[in-house]
Amino acid sequence: MDQNKLKRVLASMEDNKVPQMIISDPTAIFYLTGHWIHPGERLLALYLNVNGNHKMMINKLFPQEGDMGVDVIYYDDIEDGVEILSKYVDKDKTMGIDKTWPSKFLIRLQELGGGSNYVNGSPIVDYIRMIKDEKEQELMRKSSALNDIAMEKLIPWAAKGLTERELNAKTREIYKELGCEDVSFDPITAYAKGAADPHHVTDDSKGKVGDCVILDIGAFKDNYASDMTRTVFIGEVSERQREIYDIVVEANMRGIAAAKPGNRMKDVDLAARNYIEEKGYGEYFTHRTGHSIGLEDHEFGDVSSVNDDIIQVGQCFSVEPGIYLPDEGLGVRIEDLVIITEDGCEVLNHFTKDLIVVPVE
Repeated sequence: MDQNKLKRVLASMEDNKVPQMIISDPTAIFYLTGHWIHPGERLLALYLNVNGNHKMMINKLFPQEGDMGVDVIYYDDIEDGVEILSKYVDKDKTMGIDKTWPSKFLIRLQELGGGSNYVNGSPIVDYIRMIKDEKEQELMRKSSALNDIAMEKLIPWAAKGLTERELNAKTREIYKELGCEDVSFDPITAYAKGAADPHHVTDDSKGKVGDCVILDIGAFKDNYASDMTRTVFIGEVSERQREIYDIVVEANMRGIAAAKPGNRMKDVDLAARNYIEEKGYGEYFTHRTGHSIGLEDHEFGDVSSVNDDIIQVGQCFSVEPGIYLPDEGLGVRIEDLVIITEDGCEVLNHFTKDLIVVPVE
């Protein structure tokens, strides 16, 4: 158990008047213990109490090597894991439950009177995970550095006649060559009409000369995610395409400029969104400006026009405005990750945002 992180969680529990809580999210458990456990349908629960007596409930199918820094209780498939857990909880006190714990376990705990009342405990860990320590920040830098290399290797393939699915597969191949564990999300490799649809599902479409290509890619390296988007053009670019591209790049840069401590998360969104609206394309920017990232590609804390949370040093999130014109088969998105510093932010992506026309071979 990482004692510094545990202390922060316990302090937040006290501040929020949550004397005990159950954490079941495998990512949050890895964050605290350094152990990945994926239990499938079986019970996994880290029980924390501000007075100590922490317990970890794990099915015997998932034995753990080494000291986890917490008392581990193993159970098997013919035992009622929740009933065993209920023997250690304070039944007369509030119980925090995280958002991923299946209702079948929560309802059973309620039947056993496992707390005086139940509250959502997820924000306690979510807000702590949102602030990356120095080690995490360095891992994010390394992951994004590999993503820069991946983007450079991928872009030439956008003009080689591959289908979107083949381009997707090429992306995965590149990450494997770079030593990444896996993609951090299903790569978005979309031509023209597909690029103009933010919800487009990769298909067998092929690009042609004059098409835009959105490449939204990321991978896990040493458990931490990268994420970056660049939009390129095959063979040639029209003045119309260049106009839209330049607007999105400027919106991205304005969003990044607003990413500094003391501002609100919504200020980053509005910096990008207001510029796009000024240029007459507000209705074509159809999603939030960004999301937090770390052990997961999408973590708690979004960059949206309704998030009033104050930006803090150590946060890491994306800035990714876009304009999507389906009638024209034109979509442009530019995305970078930033880490918030004392006086602004550090941009993790160093791959160029200059407009790229990929030559057709």
